[in-house]
Amino acid sequence: MIKTFFESVGKYFLFLKMVFRKPEKLRLFWRQFVNESDKLILSSILIVGVISVFIGGVLVIQTASNLENPVIDKMYVGYMVRESLILEFCSTMIALILAGKMGSNIASEIGSMRITEQIDAMDMMGVNSAGFLVLPKITSATLLSPFLMLLSLILGLVGGWLVVETTQIISTASYITGIKFCYNGFYIFYSCFKMSVFSFMISSISAFNGFYAKGGSLGVGHSSTKSIVITSILILLFDLVLTQLMLY
Repeated sequence: MIKTFFESVGKYFLFLKMVFRKPEKLRLFWRQFVNESDKLILSSILIVGVISVFIGGVLVIQTASNLENPVIDKMYVGYMVRESLILEFCSTMIALILAGKMGSNIASEIGSMRITEQIDAMDMMGVNSAGFLVLPKITSATLLSPFLMLLSLILGLVGGWLVVETTQIISTASYITGIKFCYNGFYIFYSCFKMSVFSFMISSISAFNGFYAKGGSLGVGHSSTKSIVITSILILLFDLVLTQLMLY
């Protein structure tokens, strides 16, 4: 088992070496980049937005119910909701969601091309199939995923505001004051950086498993499932590591 693990790690880094060769035609690469941005990032806006709005509302209710002490200012509800969204939910939780949505999409697409021998045909024509298929996916996911994090943050705060307005659990002025209280801009950079790292892992590991898929349609399904499991575990592991390195 240990031998298989190290073989897979070595194979993964050799795969990345193939992926990050200079594209033969930059115009074609940018066209693929735009297409992958639409497929991986823009198509994820709806699910990210819906989840963020509801989570923002839930955080307001949960936080307010735990701050019933009259000594504690109610503006801390907005402050704690903002910090919870920035530090953890909008990067780590959204990345876990994208591991299922984006990861399965990449693994199944490339895996299907592998079992139908389209990748073999590219290799026979002298095309760097790994770079042509995977590099636009990795670059679009890594560079543009922080915008999903920022969108999630904004919609999460809006979701909290909607709950405050409809339930009057706290005053709107207190909620907005809490959002502005002790703002630390570095937390935004920290969360965006985490999101980029997580998206790189999701796209590269999913592409790796799809690229070496075998065994027909069942093999494609297995590679998709394997990608989701591995990336989810690595996201949680790197969340711990990056938090330790960047915040303490």
